[in-house]
Amino acid sequence: MYIIDIKLHNFRNYRELSLSPARGVNVLIGSNAQGKTNLLEAVYLCATARSRRARSSGQMIAFGEERAFARVAVDNNGLTDRVSINLANGKKGVMVNGAAVAKLGDLFGALYAVLFAPEDLGLVKSGPAERRRFMDLELCQLSPVYYYDLSNYCKSLAQRNNLLRDARVRGRADDALGVWDDTLSDLGERIVKKRAEFAETLAETAARIHSRVTGGRESLRIVYRPSVRPGLFADALRENRSRDISRGMTCSGAHKDDLAFVINGRDARLYGSQGQQRTAALSVKLSEALIILEEKGVSPVLLLDDVFSELDESRREQLLDYTSGLQTFITAADASDVSRETAKSGARIYRVENGTISGAGPPGFF
Repeated sequence: MYIIDIKLHNFRNYRELSLSPARGVNVLIGSNAQGKTNLLEAVYLCATARSRRARSSGQMIAFGEERAFARVAVDNNGLTDRVSINLANGKKGVMVNGAAVAKLGDLFGALYAVLFAPEDLGLVKSGPAERRRFMDLELCQLSPVYYYDLSNYCKSLAQRNNLLRDARVRGRADDALGVWDDTLSDLGERIVKKRAEFAETLAETAARIHSRVTGGRESLRIVYRPSVRPGLFADALRENRSRDISRGMTCSGAHKDDLAFVINGRDARLYGSQGQQRTAALSVKLSEALIILEEKGVSPVLLLDDVFSELDESRREQLLDYTSGLQTFITAADASDVSRETAKSGARIYRVENGTISGAGPPGFF
């Protein structure tokens, strides 16, 4: 899978852009705030209908404009899929091959993309919500069924919490609470099973990548920590009902799960250096790409935002080895950050300046 064409209109600081990227490595060179990350955001938006940076659709529309779009044409095993994300009036419209997508789950698979950005350091050092978000988004790309289970779980959780708050006010539980217990339990069991399977595969793949990227100096272990063990959801909801009513919320379930990252036997969140945490997060993201390749039979597009600046030469070389066979977009502020390594990969180099992308040539072109 690779992107044939990218078109942007009034997207962030891109008034108009049409770009036909290379099938291999594409390097975007430019100073801060010129549009490098905006391009990666647009590609990721087309893959997931989500932005890692914008809280609302309007934030992605160029200042003073009312409408914007991001469009990609994708070669998917010889077939061309076209994805368009249209932004207007605070809303986001999604189209695949000219047809409107009513449910987000129907978008996944048209374009697989894996993004590593500076904020992904939070995958290791932030709270459990960040790690659950990571698992959920990856699993949604891999399985539309998971997306719908997760969506229904969140709706059921909201309904149960409403009943818990009502029960706290009235001093007794409504009979409907049992119905939502059953629904939440069934959905939770399916979600935890999928997460456990994913975490096991992720742990094996990330451990191998991390060892190679660090030259064998570090070992990475990933441990899935479900709030409720599989098979015990219904029991947990029943046993904790009194506590849940007193707090007005469901205190256990899939919405409380976590992942632990352990480097050389120590919790990376508490004891890892920033460099170790960054490398662990990068290993996880590269694992995402390999898992998609293995499970879906297509190579995802890899988006690496400012990843080289804090890696030594050895780790850069190891990283580029994993981009082999993947269409990759790499951003960097300075050509010196990437010139030596990208020379070996035959990368295409672009200059990004004030919302325009110019030139395409080999390393050292600029």
